[in-house]
Amino acid sequence: MPTNRPCHAFSSAPAAGLRHAMCLALLPALLATAMSAHAQQAPAPTVTVEGKLAGYDARRDDTAMKIVVKHDELVRYGDTNLLDVLKRIPGVTVSGSAGRGGEIRMQGLGSGYTQVLVNGERPPGGMLVETLAPDTVERIEVMRAPTVEHSTAAIAGTINIVLKKTVRKPERELKLGAAIGRDTRSPDASLRVADRNDAMSWDLAASLVHNRFRGEVPGREEASDASGRATLLRTTASHEEGRMTTLNLIPKLAWKLDGGDTLDLESYLNLNRFHIDVNAPTATLLGALSPYPDKRIAMGNDNDTVRSTLHWMHAFASGARLDAKLGASAGRTDNTSTRTAGGNPEVEPLTRTIASRGRDRGLQTSGKFTVPLIDKHALAVGWEGAWDRRSDARLETDYLDPAARIPGGDEHYTGHVARLAAYAQDEWEVTQRLSAYLGARWEGVRIRAAGNTFGSARSQSSVFSPVLQMLYKLPGTREDQLRFGVSRTYKAPGMDQLLPHRYTSVNNNPAEPDTEGNPHLKPELALGIDAAWEHHWAEGALLSLSASARRIDDYVRPLVSFEHGRWISVPANVGKARTRSLQLETSFPLAALMKAAPPLELRANLARNWSSVDGVPGPDNRLDEQLPFSGNLGVDWKGERASAGANFGFRSGGRVAVTANETVWLHAQRDLELYAAWRLDKTSQLRLSAANLLGMDMVNERSYLDTASGTLLRNRLAILGHPSLRLTLESRF
Repeated sequence: MPTNRPCHAFSSAPAAGLRHAMCLALLPALLATAMSAHAQQAPAPTVTVEGKLAGYDARRDDTAMKIVVKHDELVRYGDTNLLDVLKRIPGVTVSGSAGRGGEIRMQGLGSGYTQVLVNGERPPGGMLVETLAPDTVERIEVMRAPTVEHSTAAIAGTINIVLKKTVRKPERELKLGAAIGRDTRSPDASLRVADRNDAMSWDLAASLVHNRFRGEVPGREEASDASGRATLLRTTASHEEGRMTTLNLIPKLAWKLDGGDTLDLESYLNLNRFHIDVNAPTATLLGALSPYPDKRIAMGNDNDTVRSTLHWMHAFASGARLDAKLGASAGRTDNTSTRTAGGNPEVEPLTRTIASRGRDRGLQTSGKFTVPLIDKHALAVGWEGAWDRRSDARLETDYLDPAARIPGGDEHYTGHVARLAAYAQDEWEVTQRLSAYLGARWEGVRIRAAGNTFGSARSQSSVFSPVLQMLYKLPGTREDQLRFGVSRTYKAPGMDQLLPHRYTSVNNNPAEPDTEGNPHLKPELALGIDAAWEHHWAEGALLSLSASARRIDDYVRPLVSFEHGRWISVPANVGKARTRSLQLETSFPLAALMKAAPPLELRANLARNWSSVDGVPGPDNRLDEQLPFSGNLGVDWKGERASAGANFGFRSGGRVAVTANETVWLHAQRDLELYAAWRLDKTSQLRLSAANLLGMDMVNERSYLDTASGTLLRNRLAILGHPSLRLTLESRF
């Protein structure tokens, strides 16, 4: 449970805090060493390996609830970023686009409720995970219920992105592609080179994508009084042009050491360059002019992230195994925004340049000791520790009449985050038909920050998370099985939610308020139940029905108020929330239904989500703008020299009551994609894919009701969408 009591794992000095955290992190390792000594003295238990591994399927055989999407499925549509891949996975939805605020959601929930990991670890600060290239990924693991081996900061679930490992044989692959559409031009290239000898193997994966885009972003602002009479109507005809370049570089080295030990050094580098120019003239058809009806914005964003991890694995004679990792990371984020606004003779024109700079540094350690102490048990203890430092500076220059100056100015702060976790888990084969996963994890985090505009802020919390998952194979059948899980998860507030410094908006109003953090936020805690029925009636054939429910305490939502002449939004713990999800999924080869069928693979999934938030009057008081419905229908065909497929994805919309005054309208989305690949020879093939064939727009619509005056303000913004085609040449050499 969360606590505000001092934690001995943290110290007031960053270096001392790190030393103490590392000492506590080593306790599981010391326990593991003691258990290893006992295991070496005791007779080694007999482990029977049956002919099961050849047909092993993680979805069917693992006790933990998990969906595993392999590399061949990830690259099927020729996508150049993970955001486009994830939207086809059952139970996963995405919003936005890669590099431009794209968000990954499970159970219709984002904003930190869905945990995204890279190689089982929290990504470094500033890293844009969604821009990773699918060519560099070995598999994606989607876990609806948590395991204590990973962080339990996963109320909606966990998505673990596992990067490619070193290979057993030489491999060389080159891909060259280009996408074209009414609003985009996007060339891309990827390369993978790998080889090995008796004692060492190495691997280098690289990808480069450059996207130029342009488009129209129409907007509309309306207001009406308490009687429903229209008092305001403004339309904005925004035009934007921009470009984004992404480079992924993943080198790996692996050694076989004397005695059977292995040592791996894995690094990844993620570079992003983004620039956009926006011209947004606003026409007032009814009511008063806006303060700045003519706005021009030029914005640039540079993100660089690098992480290196050393992984050592040692196997003991008793059958026990120790895995230990030590890593370091660094990140750089530079943003520059120049705003020019005017057009209202009663308001002084605004010319403002904002330059922000963020720097991240971090150290990480983790490990797991697995020991077969008892027959049919797989016992493991482990630890995780991390120390991160972030410095951020916001340098602002404007030329506005000081009497009318918008609050703000130069800001800088430095924050330190220390994390520590210890866990134990046991996978137990109770009977031939019943297996259980038992685990417990303790996680603690301490955040300290100091800045020139807010002095200092501190936050400290810890969470204890027990987890139980069970798999039961029904008697009298080899096809049907039941799953059940109960767990405790949480969502910790981020640094931006905690720091009490303010970000200002140009046209300040209830729908576009300033934002400010709250250092008194507590973690949101959730008690969760998951259940599923699975029917595996043939090789590669699955029918699954799953359900989940979460009860969330200390729910955090933004509260909008009017202070000192400005509208401001501040997050606060406001009570409880509940969320439920029901998911139906099937996938099978057509041959599982009929003999002599063509080589077709069919798949379909549908998710229905419900939620409610205490303190927000219903109806439609859904949590975190949750999507009610989402799903996919897909078909794939594979011949001797060609393959093809299609996917139709859909998301429903509807009204969401965010607060008693604020409402969001989610607009339905439909997405049709096609692909076809032709094998040119033994080493080369050509792939053609089409995206957004229905030309759906991305729409954001919000409204705010001022209960004092009865004024209703509505804002609507749309990013117009168009179809695009991508052609890729893939060659092995």
